[in-house]
Amino acid sequence: MKLLKCHRGVGSRAVGEALVADDNFSARYDLDRLRGVFSRAQHRLFGQSYVDRVLVLNTAKGGVASAWMLYEMKASGLAPAAILFNRANPILAQGAALADMALCDRFEDGDVTRLIQTGQTLEVDPEAGRVLILD
Repeated sequence: MKLLKCHRGVGSRAVGEALVADDNFSARYDLDRLRGVFSRAQHRLFGQSYVDRVLVLNTAKGGVASAWMLYEMKASGLAPAAILFNRANPILAQGAALADMALCDRFEDGDVTRLIQTGQTLEVDPEAGRVLILD
């Protein structure tokens, strides 16, 4: 088990399998929200399911539409368990709070896309500002 400390986040505690890419993230342009997969061909996670996974990405991109899309994804049951960023933007943080989706950023140990590997099981505790790598 390894503990990673980060800035205090939003949303409820979550557990899930990591899906990691050194890439940016837009809920509006990168995802097929009806099928639950990354759909932009240029994205490093193209074709992979994000449903119930802990997304580990560089930064958020996009505007206000990305925020309400997180809520829509959660309501439809096709949402990530949590999202971890090197740096989130305020709009996506607001969307995660509305959706009650765990979101954290600014990790003390460095680039989160290098600290976590795809397939690792993570426990995300936004209120405590910590992520546990369970395996």
